[in-house]
Amino acid sequence: MAEQFDVIVVGAGMAGNAAAYTLAKGGLKVLQIERGETPGSKNVQGAILYADAIEKIIPDFRDDAPLERHLIEQRVWVMDDTSYVGTHYRSEEFNKPPYNRYTIIRVHFDQWFNKKAREAGALTICETTVTELLIEEGKVVGVRTDRQGGEVRADAVILADGANSRLAVKAGFQPEIKPENVALAVKEIHFLPQEVIESRFNIGEEEGVAIEMAGTISAGMMGTGFLYTNKESITLGVGCMISDFKEQKVTPYDLLDRMKAHPSIAPLIAGSEMKEYAAHLIPEGGYNAIPQVYGDGWMIAGDAGQFVNGLHREGSNLAMTTGMLAAQTLIELKAANKPFTAANLAAYKAKLDDSFVMKDLKKYRRLPEVFHHNKHFFTLYPELLSKAAQTLIRVDGVDKKTKEKEIRKSFIASRSIFGLIGDAFKFWRAVE
Repeated sequence: MAEQFDVIVVGAGMAGNAAAYTLAKGGLKVLQIERGETPGSKNVQGAILYADAIEKIIPDFRDDAPLERHLIEQRVWVMDDTSYVGTHYRSEEFNKPPYNRYTIIRVHFDQWFNKKAREAGALTICETTVTELLIEEGKVVGVRTDRQGGEVRADAVILADGANSRLAVKAGFQPEIKPENVALAVKEIHFLPQEVIESRFNIGEEEGVAIEMAGTISAGMMGTGFLYTNKESITLGVGCMISDFKEQKVTPYDLLDRMKAHPSIAPLIAGSEMKEYAAHLIPEGGYNAIPQVYGDGWMIAGDAGQFVNGLHREGSNLAMTTGMLAAQTLIELKAANKPFTAANLAAYKAKLDDSFVMKDLKKYRRLPEVFHHNKHFFTLYPELLSKAAQTLIRVDGVDKKTKEKEIRKSFIASRSIFGLIGDAFKFWRAVE
């Protein structure tokens, strides 16, 4: 492993593969190091793929990528223990190619993506852990791995090693991640015949549905649930902040079982066979938690940089975009024969700031703190909304004006008029 590379990419997830592919296509000598047995082996769960992001990297990805279903319907459920108040959006516009969003199985997609990177010229080695960065005179000059004679040198290193980047912390590039800034999501894949899935969700062949959920399913913690349809399986899961898991002393497994038993979810997975289970860390700190993402000879991309839009549940598109932008920065500097110094790599931050990634994260920068300090958004309000909907819909001889007055009184009694106004203002400020 004495060979010198232009760039070493640590990680073979969305950000790492995007970076490795872009670098190799740009003519740079790239080594990609993955600790799993194969790319994606630690990502068994399903996910949503955003076509716009991957299209910018591999325009013809639809020709052979392992895609499950294209999404034509989005549902959002605000839930209490026995019901939900929700919105659906379904459009034939999303049923016209080129499709905008797909469900995928990460283990299959990551392997395909990495194969594209290798075909472009990247060298990938798996079952190898990077134990530390090589730093000389303040500049990253390579990595040390757990292999014999495992020092590898490069002009730059891109860290795309996930939400808990031990390498960045060990090198002093970012602080230890705070428990209130990272969620632990637990996911299962439930297998059902294709025709059963299509019947239950009222969809045609290759069409898909995504359901995002919030409310009492998170047991008083800051968190959300989700359900995605694949060809012959359903991905469902729930995630909450690690700080809340510690405080509430609830296990992720108990939370997932609670979610699966909900009367609105249980019928959707009835008769299924659960074959795959995974736990995954998701950065939820938002804009204010983003660390320094570049320095002398190093860059950070994907979850390692806290690039996740929690409100819109977007992560893979931010990961691919940041990986691509990091790679493009290095390609441009190499072409201009400029060294990979911190001053020159500042161009990466400029690209990020000019992209939707930082613009969206900055827009919602207040939201994590609002939710963290106001858990009643996940408990009280879902219950009040459910009771209000039930009161209005139930026909029981009570006139509508009286019912509306009862609903107003229940909201004020539960939160006070000033509390309601304050919550509305805080939420509006966080999303406006």
